[in-house]
Amino acid sequence: MHGNATNLSQVIFDLSPLLVSLVVFVLTYALIVTEKINRAIVALLGAGVMIFSGVLHQSEAFRGIDFNTIGLLTGMMVLVAITQKSGVFQYVAIVATKAVKADPWGLLVMLAVVAALFSALLDNVTTVLLIAPVTLLITDALRINPYPYLFSLIFASNIGGTATLIGDPPNIMIGSATGLTFNDFLFNLAPLAVVVFLLTLLPIYLIWGRKLKAAPEDRAQVMAFDEREAITDVRLLKQSLSVIALVIAGFVMAHAIHQEPGTIAMFGAALLLLLRALGKEAETQSHETHRTFAEVEWVTIFFFVGLFVVVAGVEKAGALSILAERIVEWTGGDYAVTAFAILWVSAIASALVDNIPFVATMIPVIHNMGASFGADQLETLWWALAMGACLGGNGSLVGASANLVVAGFAERAGQPIRFLPFMLLAFPLMLASMAVSSVYLYLLYL
Repeated sequence: MHGNATNLSQVIFDLSPLLVSLVVFVLTYALIVTEKINRAIVALLGAGVMIFSGVLHQSEAFRGIDFNTIGLLTGMMVLVAITQKSGVFQYVAIVATKAVKADPWGLLVMLAVVAALFSALLDNVTTVLLIAPVTLLITDALRINPYPYLFSLIFASNIGGTATLIGDPPNIMIGSATGLTFNDFLFNLAPLAVVVFLLTLLPIYLIWGRKLKAAPEDRAQVMAFDEREAITDVRLLKQSLSVIALVIAGFVMAHAIHQEPGTIAMFGAALLLLLRALGKEAETQSHETHRTFAEVEWVTIFFFVGLFVVVAGVEKAGALSILAERIVEWTGGDYAVTAFAILWVSAIASALVDNIPFVATMIPVIHNMGASFGADQLETLWWALAMGACLGGNGSLVGASANLVVAGFAERAGQPIRFLPFMLLAFPLMLASMAVSSVYLYLLYL
């Protein structure tokens, strides 16, 4: 097989690298799903065992880490950490609430639309970090149950995130692994995201819409909020919005300027850090930079790092090429059946385990199918994976990182979102969105 590292593992355990890597992989997943130990710790431990057992050499482990994904996530997190200091996100939420005269159902739709749009432009984890606290603030002022709003926020952020390359971590990973551009994602997935979003509002209205009522005096109090007071730093607002506009333009033109999204996001983050530091004392600069970096979701970043290494171990041992061959065998090598299989398996698997580790596992599997299908056909399989993983993330609380972030805010606010009650509603809604996706996939590509 692959040189000394593999032989070493056979010496240490007298076991095949395939068996060792699969045991590490399964244990890592099992611990991530139980949520007993923080998932970043589990992923990093799994990565360490892959290297110490001899399945991977350290240099191979580093090659397995997708630094484009890491760079894109980190860069966007830094941009948002600085931008939110200007108060712009609270401003948008107050304006949206006033636009519907603080009507509870109108508010739910407005917040969902804002969440979907922000998720497409910023990424869904970042979006819920910003909008969940504002949602809790407004529902508290209106004295209405926040649960329907938080439920809709989860769905809207995952659906909006499906629409673009940067919207949802699975898309970032797929784009990075395949070279598909921001525009490719926009043209192929945004129309589906719009349809699914509109159709999802219907059952939410039937379940909660008619019951959402707020007292006239509470609505009057919310209408009295002054959105201009939300903007705390006008200079920072202008700087942030200018840099974010440049970064998004960079994503759109990435192919033309021959740059990866990770570089564009990191450069944008560095530029905004510089603009914020200009004209300030060295000590103030240092303090503000420390504060900004402290707000990056390092747990998510290191979770990715560990996970990429664990998947690299399984891939090197040959497990994923075997899986790819099996899938092609089960589907009889039928291209359309393979595409539907990837769509539905991705959706159900992403609902049961976080969609990030699932996609990390599937990318090399689909690459290995290149032998059976041509390049054009392979692209359709990538869209099937993206639709299934992003929309499938709505199926349960552990389906996507954004869901866990919203659940964390809800718990802190004394309105916990429970795993099973959420899943009983969310899973059927997710299956309905997959039915729509199947029709979309069939009509557009098959």
